[in-house]
Amino acid sequence: MGTRVLATTLSALLASTGMLPATARAQAQIQPPDQAQVQAQVQPQKLAQQPQTPLQSPLQVPQGPQSVADLAERLLGAVVNISTSQNVKSDDDAPAPQVPEGSPFQDFFDEFFKGEEGEGGSPRTVNSLGSGFVIDPTGFIVTNNHVIEGADDIEANFADGSKLKAKLVGVDSKTDLALLKVEPKSPLVAVPFGDSRQMRIGDWVMAIGNPFGLGGSVSVGIISARGRNINAGPYDNFIQTDAAINRGNSGGPLFNMKGEVIGINTAIISPSGGSIGIGFSVPTELAENVIMQLREFGETRRGWLGVRIQPVTDDIAESLGMATAKGALVAGVIKDGPVDNGVIKTGDVIVRFDGKEVDEMRDLPRVVAESPVGKAVDVVVIRDGKEVNVKVTLGRLEDGEKLAENEAQSDEDKGSDKSQAEPGKPAPVILGMTLGALDEAARKTYSIVDTVKGVVVTAVDETSAAAERRIQAGDVIVEIGQEAVSSPEDVSKRIAELKSQDRRNALLMIADKTGALRFVTVRIE
Repeated sequence: MGTRVLATTLSALLASTGMLPATARAQAQIQPPDQAQVQAQVQPQKLAQQPQTPLQSPLQVPQGPQSVADLAERLLGAVVNISTSQNVKSDDDAPAPQVPEGSPFQDFFDEFFKGEEGEGGSPRTVNSLGSGFVIDPTGFIVTNNHVIEGADDIEANFADGSKLKAKLVGVDSKTDLALLKVEPKSPLVAVPFGDSRQMRIGDWVMAIGNPFGLGGSVSVGIISARGRNINAGPYDNFIQTDAAINRGNSGGPLFNMKGEVIGINTAIISPSGGSIGIGFSVPTELAENVIMQLREFGETRRGWLGVRIQPVTDDIAESLGMATAKGALVAGVIKDGPVDNGVIKTGDVIVRFDGKEVDEMRDLPRVVAESPVGKAVDVVVIRDGKEVNVKVTLGRLEDGEKLAENEAQSDEDKGSDKSQAEPGKPAPVILGMTLGALDEAARKTYSIVDTVKGVVVTAVDETSAAAERRIQAGDVIVEIGQEAVSSPEDVSKRIAELKSQDRRNALLMIADKTGALRFVTVRIE
């Protein structure tokens, strides 16, 4: 009896302390007490006869993820420190602060204010540091535009201690990317681009860079999120990672575990300037094409559709009879642009471009920009509640931007020639808006260009739904519910029709004095 109690107690003790093998612990947990006692009676000496399994030292148990030392060693040679200098003339005539002789801060102040003393503000040199990586053994290096912007001299410092002067090949401010070229005496260690579209949230990544000027530094983390929009540019589609990215890491690579570059580290969110685990990288699905264009042409050559767009809100979707809010609403077509032939019209909702879904407005500029200039693409739009397929030949964005600027300047010049006059007699208030005919007097009063047609808003009730949508005096109602209006009576009639259809909102196309269009929804009261 004493042996059985001792054996049972010892088994329970070993199981509770985790010293039994996994199978023995499982049996001790799932067997009822009486069954364990029967086994102890039948084989009372079995436990004593079996040799005890030697206990593993905690130091022998594998700890943490697999080492990335071999991968880091292979990649460090391709990552460079980018050092830039810029000559800046100081306009500040204030003297440098005086510090006690022998102060530990004396060298710091002497260096910082060196060159600032002198008549008229002597020029001084401003230095900055960043990161970059070699993509071709012949000496092409990728970094961020903000790392080298305005620099007079650029130098690439390599892991082996060598330094080479770098020449700027091209930049793209919209994606914050730059391409440099050095002239090495022998082929450099280079790294390939990978496909960032294959990366998943939770995948391991490695960042290598030059944080705080400390030289090649490796950090490891995971992909925390994809497709982040941080309002840094028109094509935001950042990879978010918790791999440590600090000041000086800008322009450095983000690697997958194959050693392929899947992102270019660009920005962090930090109240202190140091890493808090929220860093952002430009994905290679966006960057690779930009770098190829910079290498080939020294500039970007993006596709251009020639439309002004705005988001499709839930209210706008309901007004257009759409089941869900998606796509990009065309708020205007640029004159002489690729679709000025009427193939795409104001009020269309673009939901698919070249086989790619446009789920929200910001998707469209990115997929258009990634398309080659001159390519004929299929575009699917929702028009009058139905899907319509159209074919569009893309123009070049860089040419389109100049065209759009000229168009806006022309409209402003036309509007500025108008003199002030008293507005015409207002019509009754509709949806909180006082309306009037868009006659010559109204055009002079609000400096509205001749190309704008519709009904002018002469006043807005501050407590109305129209005021909530930022409609103001001088705006012109061009359409209501995708039907043109030319008089206050047209507006009243169209609103009555929408009420009879039990519509909750009225979709208004509004033009400002220069002719720029936008869509707003106003609650029907």
